[in-house]
Amino acid sequence: MEIYLVGGAVRDALLDIADTNTENDYVVVGSSPDEMLSLGYRQVGKEFPVFLHPKTHEEYALARTERKVGAGYTGFEFVTDTTVSLEEDLSRRDLTVNAIARSADGDLIDPYGGAGDIQSKTLRHVSEAFKEDPVRVLRVARFTSRFYPFGFSIAEETKQLMGEMVSSGEVDALVPERVFKELSLSLSYNKPAVFFDVLLECGAFQRLFPMLDATKGGILHIADIEDTNEAVRFALWLYQQDLNAVQSLCSQLKCPKEYQQLAELSAEWYPVAKVLFNQPADTILSFILGTDALRRQQRFEQLLEVFDCLGINTYPIEQLVGALKQIDVSKLNKAQIVKELARERLGVTQRFLDSTQ
Repeated sequence: MEIYLVGGAVRDALLDIADTNTENDYVVVGSSPDEMLSLGYRQVGKEFPVFLHPKTHEEYALARTERKVGAGYTGFEFVTDTTVSLEEDLSRRDLTVNAIARSADGDLIDPYGGAGDIQSKTLRHVSEAFKEDPVRVLRVARFTSRFYPFGFSIAEETKQLMGEMVSSGEVDALVPERVFKELSLSLSYNKPAVFFDVLLECGAFQRLFPMLDATKGGILHIADIEDTNEAVRFALWLYQQDLNAVQSLCSQLKCPKEYQQLAELSAEWYPVAKVLFNQPADTILSFILGTDALRRQQRFEQLLEVFDCLGINTYPIEQLVGALKQIDVSKLNKAQIVKELARERLGVTQRFLDSTQ
């Protein structure tokens, strides 16, 4: 029984990256489920044996080989017996930079040249088996986005394989949850636009997001989005799209409500927000009420973040919302509270508009 650290932790150490989000993953060679269980590990994998360490709770997977038997990333059969070697296990991985192992003694095992590709800043597939798993198209796009600041690019032969996976229809087998997972991870990086650029280049963007206009969304290239969260970046990707297209995409990807609502509000209200105080008071008030600014404060603050990134001066909007919140409802005619409140809000909005002109 031999244990090796593999994958991202080894890669990031060679890149001298201290990323707290990179987990330690281990491969166990020459063992069996029964032996792992006898040592106190807890099995969690269903498709193939993965075990949690009894103390650290880190993942330990039995070395395995795989064979393509069906469509998509679930269409594989796995072999995890004690005869599977480390080199065989590493051969099934997506990219050479992810197919490096480190022994307990600190020695690197690098049968596919991953360390050299790290030196040359190249993302290259390990073998032709790459094209059997459509998730790898998304992963390459994501890794290109993540390592863009380090100068990484995709090997031409890997680009060719990705294009073949699109034209063959392999990417059509991707499930929405996995697409959104890779997309949302990419949105956490400093250059999320690169993820979409790669998908556009290989043709996967049009297959995965057919409802979108691929010419819109370049705002993610700007530098001043680094302090924004993933939901804001998702909205920045979609704010120019037709509202129906945004709704269709979010439904298809099964997005979290936070992402969907912010993206819909951005697409619906950006055209109004960019010229807001050139509009009459009733239009301005419709914007405030339509975005639910008076009740959903946290979501509205995120919407203002989107607008800030798009060059809109949101300070007057915040001032107006503050003024509207100061209305004393107790002084209004309770018998006609709805009409009274609407009239008072319009009056506050008109006075604020007059003060800015």
